Amino acid sequence: MMSMKKKQEDLNVKGTVTYMPEKERVRRRIRRTLEDVFIRYGCEPLETPILNQASLMTDKYGGGAEIVKEMYRLTDQGERDLALRYDLTMPFARVCVMNPTLRKPFKRYEIGKVFRDGPIKAGRYREFTQCDVDVLGVSSQLAEAELMIMALDAFERLGMAVTIQYNNRKFLTGLLDVFGVPESLIPSAVLTLDKLEKKGAAAVLDELLVKGVTEDVTERIGAFLTAGDAADIERIRVYGNGSQQVEEGAAELQELTSFLGATGTLDQCVFNPFLARGLEIYTGTVYEVFSAEPGALSSSIASGGRYDQAVGGLSGSDEGYPSVGISFGLDVITTVLESRIDEEIQEEKVDCLIIPVGEPQAALVLAQALRAQGTSVELDMSGKKPGKALERANREGVRDVILIGSDEVETGIYTVKRMKTGEEEAVSFSFGR
Repeated sequence: MMSMKKKQEDLNVKGTVTYMPEKERVRRRIRRTLEDVFIRYGCEPLETPILNQASLMTDKYGGGAEIVKEMYRLTDQGERDLALRYDLTMPFARVCVMNPTLRKPFKRYEIGKVFRDGPIKAGRYREFTQCDVDVLGVSSQLAEAELMIMALDAFERLGMAVTIQYNNRKFLTGLLDVFGVPESLIPSAVLTLDKLEKKGAAAVLDELLVKGVTEDVTERIGAFLTAGDAADIERIRVYGNGSQQVEEGAAELQELTSFLGATGTLDQCVFNPFLARGLEIYTGTVYEVFSAEPGALSSSIASGGRYDQAVGGLSGSDEGYPSVGISFGLDVITTVLESRIDEEIQEEKVDCLIIPVGEPQAALVLAQALRAQGTSVELDMSGKKPGKALERANREGVRDVILIGSDEVETGIYTVKRMKTGEEEAVSFSFGR
């Protein structure tokens, strides 16, 4: 006979999570905080469908082959090729294409489920929630700067220490071109470089060789990876030998650095010339946010960058359309902050528990009256003895308890018991009898 544990495992889809009330309260606190910050920065809400045309999600200006491999596909009864969204960016690009009269700059935020059939690890699932902000119509690095500053603001409000690593795809791909990486191999080489922090230089160089990058080119890349001046934008420009791509990327990095310096946030931001953000959608500045908490996850908790080709490309034009965004991973942030925020939100229980003692109708009337005044109220419907209900209220941190029986109804006076102090307060109320 199949064990109960095996049966329970079979009821779950691998890579999905059910959030019970304790953990869901934490997630909602984080989500509310992020949404409050998004609104404070002038972003407007948007909701896009989870279900999309597969052609949209596989567009050449989208996430690229690596992410498309993880895409969930399905066919509807009309034999249409559909897909579950793997991010919120391409659905946003579709909205921009279908609404060309949008006032620009257009700053939107969206919070929603996305799906990827990829590896599972702590904080990383196959169904997960992204909290995105995107800015359409701004070519200046001012947009990137504001999104990075917004991320720092959001995590400060969550009480979380973070650092932001940033780079520029033009800068990186231009250097790879100068080093001699064939154009056809550059996207793949970028994906490999994106693993540098996890795997180390030796493993990355070996992988480049396996992918077909020649030994002499790999040696030049290796010299760059181990250079002592790797965090200095000006000194790295020397490697570019005047390459237009390198110069454009360096100019954008310097503009961004200037904005961050002027706002006093540069000390929390680290230039990382090896940061790649493997997705092919990115065309300029890229960034990743990492927790600086002791023992934190090594993976990023938010990330994004500029993707100027996606909107124009989706509309059938190769003309660039300035677009930049950032995505916060709700699930991975929850993993980092869960224990700390759980302690804080113990105070967010209902204000009052009303326990009917043979007078359910009167208890319901009082509950509605208190709710109308703005008090959060739970009406006990367990049918258990009052003592058991009081034990639960104490255990769950309920602030006040009211028992409603025949005496309270007849006298028109009920007693509020403060659970923390034991104090009691008599209150008059007409039960309508």
